[in-house]
Amino acid sequence: MLREAVQGDIKRIVEMLADDALASGRENLKGDMKAYHAAFDAIAADPNNTLYVWDEDGVAMGCLQLTFLPGMSYQGSWLAQVEGVRVDRSMRGEGIGEEMMKAVVAKAREHGCKYLQLMTNKRRGDAQRFYERLGFEMSHEGMKLAL
Repeated sequence: MLREAVQGDIKRIVEMLADDALASGRENLKGDMKAYHAAFDAIAADPNNTLYVWDEDGVAMGCLQLTFLPGMSYQGSWLAQVEGVRVDRSMRGEGIGEEMMKAVVAKAREHGCKYLQLMTNKRRGDAQRFYERLGFEMSHEGMKLAL
């Protein structure tokens, strides 16, 4: 089941984020976790941000962050954005990712959002096929500037 993450989930979330060829070098499981705890606190304090985990028998086996963004476009519509979607390697192919995404689509609709958007790295072909199967379209080119 999808539930809001709690402080006790932080290490498990970081483990899932790090268990990825593209992300393994940017996460730090061996060092100080203060930055992750500060990020969790900031997300938890923001009413338009929620960190979720997929709970299987008390263990977080998936995670994602859902953010609601007020906007001027589309006649002042709200948008929803999903980040950091991961499913534990041992549970991939079991439908957890699809269930998590269905749940956040429902939450975005309940919030009155016009669109749900996400970005995925161009090298993540499996992820792109997954999102397309769920109805997402490659409608834009995303760009980033490293700071």
